[in-house]
Amino acid sequence: MYKKLILAVLAVSLFGTSVTGQAQSKDVKLQLVTDEIVHPTAFAVTKKSPSLLFVCEQEGRVRVIHKGKLVKEPFLDISDIVIKRDGYDERGLLGLAFHPDYAVNGKFYVYISVTAGGKVGINHHTEVREYTVSKENPLAADKKTMRKVLVFDQPESNHNGGDLKFGPDGFLYIASGDGGGGGDKHGDYGNGQNLNTLLGKILRIDVNKTPYAIPADNPFVKTISARPEIYAYGLRNPWRFSFDKKTGRLFAGEVGQNKFEEIDIITKGGNYGWRAIEGFHPFSTTDPKPEKPIDPIFEYPHTDGLSITGGFVYRGKAVPSLAGKYVFGDMSGPVWALAPGGGNKWTREKLSVSRDPGYWHVYSFGEDVSGEIYILTQLLEKGTGAVYKIVP
Repeated sequence: MYKKLILAVLAVSLFGTSVTGQAQSKDVKLQLVTDEIVHPTAFAVTKKSPSLLFVCEQEGRVRVIHKGKLVKEPFLDISDIVIKRDGYDERGLLGLAFHPDYAVNGKFYVYISVTAGGKVGINHHTEVREYTVSKENPLAADKKTMRKVLVFDQPESNHNGGDLKFGPDGFLYIASGDGGGGGDKHGDYGNGQNLNTLLGKILRIDVNKTPYAIPADNPFVKTISARPEIYAYGLRNPWRFSFDKKTGRLFAGEVGQNKFEEIDIITKGGNYGWRAIEGFHPFSTTDPKPEKPIDPIFEYPHTDGLSITGGFVYRGKAVPSLAGKYVFGDMSGPVWALAPGGGNKWTREKLSVSRDPGYWHVYSFGEDVSGEIYILTQLLEKGTGAVYKIVP
């Protein structure tokens, strides 16, 4: 999820964000939805019940907000098996996605961190699990229906990725980090460039088969020694990603190492360069040069923020000035909108809903059925999590 860089946090706190010459939007504000949760990592909705907002708490609970009120009992509580220690931790319940046919089959999926059972050299396991909603109660999951869809090893505690989304094609997309530690030091040239591991990738699978099937047009299904689940590679820690409701393009917020944060548009078979490249810049100059690496559409330095939180392209109606812009943030506080321009140039503006370092951590973003955008934060002074809606 986020990097444990205390010096960088202090630098941002002391010097602020570098936004010289950058426009600032004044026509948006935040509407509080709830501040009665903790560490909100993911947000999801269903077409079946669009008034219900589902929010993951990192500790292992899926909460429901109904008509602006937090439902007392969790939709799903698996905090007894999810790893999330007190204080800073990048493990936990990190992703949530409802099946496109949820109204019929009641299935949904979570991305969680669980114990590795003492396996040598492994910090924990990542599990993508399927559950089904209770037939008696639409506000509760039936834990007895659980099945493990995908399980893989994590050598370190950090860089877990963890987002889940169903694409326009009906397949489940999964973000996995590079396995953690600094500089992707696992293997000869890191996990990001290694096609024989699921780490440092965007994965794509068909969950309509047991445990899952590989889409026939996945880019590496015929590549020897490559995992067929891989959709794109060369990523460090794609913490949050999203599909544009209008175009179907896949945007990812890619957490950088020590200098740069980046936004990528993910394409099938694309190589995004890590660890040889960070943003537009060389990182490991001793590594082989990646073949046809894809540049980010935007990057920013650590004078502007610390750890990117990927967001959504705005396709709602409430705030016309944001139409077609990619709304995203940084863990340290700022929130921006990125607008496409000529020559594949993107222009950033800082939104008035930004907060100074020390006020909140921007953990995630959410999008409802209408295309309106929500911000999931941890309020630092209060010690609670909060969900806000961006409104005019």
